[in-house]
Amino acid sequence: MRQIHGLSVRALNRARMSRDQRFDGKFFIAVTSTRIYCRPICPSPHAKQRHVCYFPSAAAATAAGFRPCLRCRPEAAPGTAAWLGTTAVVRRALRLIDEGFLDHSSIGELAECLGIGTRHLHRLCLQHVGAPPVSMAQTRRLHFAKRLLDDTNLPITEIAFAAGFKSLRRFNSAFQQTFRRPPRDFRRDRREQPVSAEGEIVLRLPYRPPYDWDQVSDFLVAQAIPGIELVNKNAYVRTVAIGSSFVIVRITPVQTENLLELRVLRADPSSLLQISLAARRVFDIVADPATIATAFRDDPLLGELVKQRPGLRIPGVWDPFECAVRAVLGQRNSARAARTIAARLVSQVGRRIGSPTSELTHLFPTPSDLVRADLSKLGLTPVRAEALRNLAKWATNGEMDWSAAPELVCRSLAAVPGIGHWSAEYVALRGLGEPDAFPASDLVLRRMAAAPKNLSLSARELEQRAQAWRPWRAYAAIHLWRAAAI
Repeated sequence: MRQIHGLSVRALNRARMSRDQRFDGKFFIAVTSTRIYCRPICPSPHAKQRHVCYFPSAAAATAAGFRPCLRCRPEAAPGTAAWLGTTAVVRRALRLIDEGFLDHSSIGELAECLGIGTRHLHRLCLQHVGAPPVSMAQTRRLHFAKRLLDDTNLPITEIAFAAGFKSLRRFNSAFQQTFRRPPRDFRRDRREQPVSAEGEIVLRLPYRPPYDWDQVSDFLVAQAIPGIELVNKNAYVRTVAIGSSFVIVRITPVQTENLLELRVLRADPSSLLQISLAARRVFDIVADPATIATAFRDDPLLGELVKQRPGLRIPGVWDPFECAVRAVLGQRNSARAARTIAARLVSQVGRRIGSPTSELTHLFPTPSDLVRADLSKLGLTPVRAEALRNLAKWATNGEMDWSAAPELVCRSLAAVPGIGHWSAEYVALRGLGEPDAFPASDLVLRRMAAAPKNLSLSARELEQRAQAWRPWRAYAAIHLWRAAAI
């Protein structure tokens, strides 16, 4: 069988067995004994490997005579190769819908924003996603509402409007139709909620154990930028820009349960979905460490490292643009020097805020802030300053689509003058949470992968060596970086 998106059959089998949500839409699983195809996250029991074959898109599986699974609905899988590779219009439509565009605007206004007609938008969404825009928006609203019902004390009426519904009656009807129960039943049956301060909303982020909180917090402590982040062994606190306003988020581990607690101060409930999605990515909530550990168990290099840290995660950066800026600042600079320059950048260019915490004083600069800023006093070389300005201009002009597939984001970043492939892969790994991202040109990885020979592999040799670690090369990189730092 030929490879799919560079993944061999062995790597595809690993991803299938993990049910990792990050592979959802990247390929489809067809079972020859039932003639049904599914998404990688399908809850149905795993079929025997001899009955399984793979397709890069739902359309390819259909053309081969397979029918879609009724449990996982492959036709509605987000981010599939079909729509990512075929039309940027659908990708942008999905991003706008996910950001809540249809909560305050009509389908006609969405189509006008995309530069196409309403009927064409409807046809494209049905063709590439399998659902019309209205259905996709309603699913997003209902899922958001369900989480607020479970995790917060917000009144049901406020939840309905925060989720984008125009009336409580319409919310109750849609909720009943989808969940077969009215929303008040979920509120009645829920567990006791944690105590929250005035103006604070608390959400729970469950994970699959084990979880190496020390490893994640150590990275965040080392990378924390004064003014926007406050990190210690017990909590991560930072400022986050939300439109023209801001919120303060606080993430802490819950010792008695397998979850992290996300507290958001000053939040408009309508912003909670995007905040929680970013937190899940930064703290790598969706990973299945047991499956990844099994994949690395027999590797002569990674096997022992996995035994030492079975709950290792990929600690991320809150925003992809912020991650790209950090990557530029880190080029040819030590971690300490990069952090010092980042602190200057935040202090001189970032927007100052009024915060109840004296250590949190600014927001991270936006692309437009950097375009207008004088970067000559940051301590950067002229080449790095120009790379930073080029990045900001590309982001401001809309030439950088952070919602695109990671490989497309890497390609766009690598095309920015002053940003190379290492930085692009680093952003995919830290800023996008791509589990198979791998900066093969990294000097530390090249040295560690050659151990115990005390040599250094070339980037091409390391790339070949890393094929055995797919589709979780990013975790291999984190293990090697962590081992080198000890």
